[in-house]
Amino acid sequence: MVHLRIVAPERCAQDVLELLEGSESVLNVVYLEGAARKPVGDVILCDVAREDASVILSDLRELDVPKHGSIALEVIDTSISDVARAAEKAAAGLPSDAVVWEEVEARTSEQTELSFSFLAFMVLATLIASVGLLLDQPILIIGAMIVGPEFGPIAGACVAAVELRRDLARRSAAALAAGFPIGIVAALLGTLLFRAAGVAPDDFGSLARPLTDFVSNPDLFSIVVAYLAGTAGVLSLTSAKSGALIGVLVSVTTIPAAAGVGVGAAYADWGEFGGALAQLLLNLAIIFVAGTVTLYLQRRLYISRRRKHLGDPARKAAGLPGEWTRRRREPARTDRR
Repeated sequence: MVHLRIVAPERCAQDVLELLEGSESVLNVVYLEGAARKPVGDVILCDVAREDASVILSDLRELDVPKHGSIALEVIDTSISDVARAAEKAAAGLPSDAVVWEEVEARTSEQTELSFSFLAFMVLATLIASVGLLLDQPILIIGAMIVGPEFGPIAGACVAAVELRRDLARRSAAALAAGFPIGIVAALLGTLLFRAAGVAPDDFGSLARPLTDFVSNPDLFSIVVAYLAGTAGVLSLTSAKSGALIGVLVSVTTIPAAAGVGVGAAYADWGEFGGALAQLLLNLAIIFVAGTVTLYLQRRLYISRRRKHLGDPARKAAGLPGEWTRRRREPARTDRR
């Protein structure tokens, strides 16, 4: 279940109530007239079956609630109610498969910010990975994969491609364009420092690295793993299964490849440099394609569901048209109960 806290101006609060009370997948509707002060309006609380959350939120957008008021969304982990079970049955599908698009957009938007913490994690992750390459220690490579924050901007780019959002695309591109070069430079400087301190090997190219050699040697399996990881990553993002995302991060070779580029440059080993760079670019491209395809298919299912919802009597009761619009075409009613 998803809990909504809605602040609606007086002129459309009645329509919002009509919509929520008429929807079978909505329950626990609470109306607090004139309770909100900033913005001024009525407060309406309700719970919605996760499967229909985005559909109801889309209706609320058509009622111009976000423009003149606000909507806060919160996921309910546990709900003990026969009425809640009936609401979930009224919504087609399974809660575990449902995508709350507003939640996905908010999460990816936050993860694409080019912040100090994002760059710090990129630097730390590539430094850990560079040590793992120098010592041929896969456990350090795995640790670097988990620390790396790069999947957020990649997922943001996928969302931007499916929803045609230029703002999100620009932020995602900026984060990746700044994060990886900074991480590569950190790996380069760190390797030079290790060499100057005498703790790094004198020659990197001649070292036997059976456990980490894959980082600079992309092959068919690199493509397969990257595609599967990109698909699993987007599914974990849209279904809010964060546990699966950890496995995705361990499968993606972007951070180790970026570290390999820096290490190869530090040793002037251009074979290592080129192989790691090819691995990095290949992984980024394949993950983006896999994530975009997965999101596109999920989006098409949502659009189909949304179109079926257009004939819902609750929409008619709220004064909404029987066609998909982003905003209302007629002024909301002002009559009150």
